[in-house]
Amino acid sequence: MKRKWLMSAVVVVAATGLLAWGFNTRSQTSGVNINAVGSTALQPLVEAAGEEYQISHKGIFINVQGGGTGTGLAQVQAGAVDLGNSDLFAQEKDGIKAEKLVDHRIAVVGITPLINKSAGIKKLSKQQLIQIFTKKVTNWNQVGGKNLKIVLVNRVTGSGTRATFEKWGLDGHSAADAQEQDSSGTARSIVATTPGAISYAAFSYVDSTVVAPMIDGVAPTEKNVETGQWPIWSYEHIYTLGKPKAAVQGFLNYLQSKKIQTTVVPKLGYISIQNMKIERTVDGKITNVK
Repeated sequence: MKRKWLMSAVVVVAATGLLAWGFNTRSQTSGVNINAVGSTALQPLVEAAGEEYQISHKGIFINVQGGGTGTGLAQVQAGAVDLGNSDLFAQEKDGIKAEKLVDHRIAVVGITPLINKSAGIKKLSKQQLIQIFTKKVTNWNQVGGKNLKIVLVNRVTGSGTRATFEKWGLDGHSAADAQEQDSSGTARSIVATTPGAISYAAFSYVDSTVVAPMIDGVAPTEKNVETGQWPIWSYEHIYTLGKPKAAVQGFLNYLQSKKIQTTVVPKLGYISIQNMKIERTVDGKITNVK
C-alpha cells in the first residue's frame, strides 16, 4: 500500500513538473504579435509581405486589418497597435500629433481618373479635370467629347484616395457632391457600366473596361510618377509610435528590402519606393533623390 502511495506521489510530482516545463516553454515560444491597422489601399501589400515574413521568421505573427487611414493613425498614436497604415502624411489628418509618430515609407501609389468609354475622351487638361469634378462642366461635348451628360462617381469622404486626388489632381478643390463608393473596385465597375461616368482610382485598377486619360499631355504611367511628370500619387506610409521595437523594425526592414520592393510591390500594382527619382514633402516641395 505504501509502495503504491509512493509511486502515485512520484507520478503527481513528475506530471506537475512536466506541466510547469510545458507552460514555461510555451510562454517562451508563444511568439511575437505585430498588429497593423489602417489604409485598405496598403493592406494587401502588408498582408502579402507578412505571410512571407512569418514563414522565414518562426514565432512572429503579422496581423493586418483595414479600417482606413484615419483609424490606423489614431490607433497607433494611442499605442493600441504597432503599425498604423496610411495613404497620407500624418500631418494631413486632424487630431493626429505627427511629432510623436515615425514615418516609414513603404511604396508609392499612382492615381488616375477613370472615364467610361462612351464619353469619347482620351485626354484632358488639368483645368478641364477640375471643371468636371466641380460641375462647372457637365457634358462631355464641352471638353471635346460626345454629347453625353457627365456622371461623377466619388470615393467616400475620408478616403485617402479621394484626399490625394483632390489635393494633386484638383489642385486642392473639393469634388462636388455626387454618389460615393467605398472601394476603388466598385468605382471602376460603375464607371465601366455607366455611360458618361468618371471617377478615379489607383493604377492597379485600370483595365480595358475604362479609359485612363492623359492629363496635360502626360500619361498615367509608373515611369511618369517616378520622374515627377504625373502629379497624382501618394506615398504608402506605415507609422510607429516613436522608435519601433526590434521585432517590429525587423518587419519594416523586410517591407523596404530589395526582395519585397522588386517582387510583391510591383506584382500588387504599387510603385517601389526605391524606383522614385524624386521626393515630395507634405507641402508639395519636390527634390531629386540623391
